[in-house]
Amino acid sequence: MGMHIPNRRPRALAGLAAGPAFLLFIAANAAIAQQPVPAPAARQVGTIKTINGNSITLATDSGDINVVVQDGARMVRVEPGQKDLKGATLLELKDLQAGDRILVRGQLSADSKSFRATGVIAMKHEDLEAKRQREREEWQRHGIGGLVSSVDPVAGTIAISVGSLAGSKKVVVRAVNGVIIRRYPPDSAKFDDAKPSTLQAIQPGDQLRARGARSTDGNEFEAQEIVSGAFRNIAGTISSLDAASNILSVADAISKQTVTVKVTGDSQVRKLPPELAQRIAMRLKAAAAGAPGAAGANATGAGQPQVSPAAGAARYPVAEGGRAPDFQQLLSRIPAAGLADLQKGGAVMIVATKGGPSGQATVITLLAGVEPILTASPREAQALMLSPWSFGGGEAGEEGNP
Repeated sequence: MGMHIPNRRPRALAGLAAGPAFLLFIAANAAIAQQPVPAPAARQVGTIKTINGNSITLATDSGDINVVVQDGARMVRVEPGQKDLKGATLLELKDLQAGDRILVRGQLSADSKSFRATGVIAMKHEDLEAKRQREREEWQRHGIGGLVSSVDPVAGTIAISVGSLAGSKKVVVRAVNGVIIRRYPPDSAKFDDAKPSTLQAIQPGDQLRARGARSTDGNEFEAQEIVSGAFRNIAGTISSLDAASNILSVADAISKQTVTVKVTGDSQVRKLPPELAQRIAMRLKAAAAGAPGAAGANATGAGQPQVSPAAGAARYPVAEGGRAPDFQQLLSRIPAAGLADLQKGGAVMIVATKGGPSGQATVITLLAGVEPILTASPREAQALMLSPWSFGGGEAGEEGNP
């Protein structure tokens, strides 16, 4: 009786090889392999420029793109700052408007010029503006700004020089636990463009703005949020003005060079009323000369050359509650101006970006009508340090936060 040798071939393999089923399996796999692999889901974030039917022109950081909202696309509305979709409400295409900020999900075309959207998350323009207004008010009420003189990353402190109408003052900013630190890129004029950063990135000579609580004596400031950046400070007279291209050339009194800057829609342009400029100039003269009442708790103007009351003096007081007001709060009360309000030979103070690869500096803040201030005390005028911050809403990119 011979030895029985068992068949060790796996039954599954035997079944596949045993009939027409195996041939069908091979044919199906070959057909699948020939089918194009669908592109991975993509997304775009931007602000709506125009809407035509289901086609949206979306302004993104990398340029405009045409978004076509597909039938059945899921559309929701979220509040600015919302981190998820729990509180989202359903939205229809007809509810979208120019100025709304949206995040779209779907498929990007091969040439990256169009996008098929199967999902839309929107923040309405009016909601964004309301949030920005709240943030502006919060920074104005609980903010401080100045020029960085030194940084101690180990101690978590930053010494800044804060300009006021009573002269500059040193304040120590303390970074409390959980502080949010952001920094401007060199070519940005938008507060929203500030990116997450560290205390080590802040350098002497930078401009810094912090939000938090000031000590009773005003010498220290506990910061919950810090934004810094390296900016250009220009003070001089306009040598040329091209309103068509929004380009200014300024003869800078500090560097003795002509500086060309561009004004954009995000630039803040203000023009001091003549009576206010004269009153500020008088106060700076007194501060530079060390006149009584020029600084300190009783800085009400006593001992200073007096300026006759003029229209707008009550609206733009140079002393409030017995102390010199914050210069930025003073400027916030002045109506916005434009290039039409400027003229060749006029004196200006400018904070501008350092400039991107092209070297073109962009105006962040421009203050005109400052002839009396620069004449009275150029050094003290420079110490005022115009704020480089153009406050806006939070930038998007997170889930539910376009």
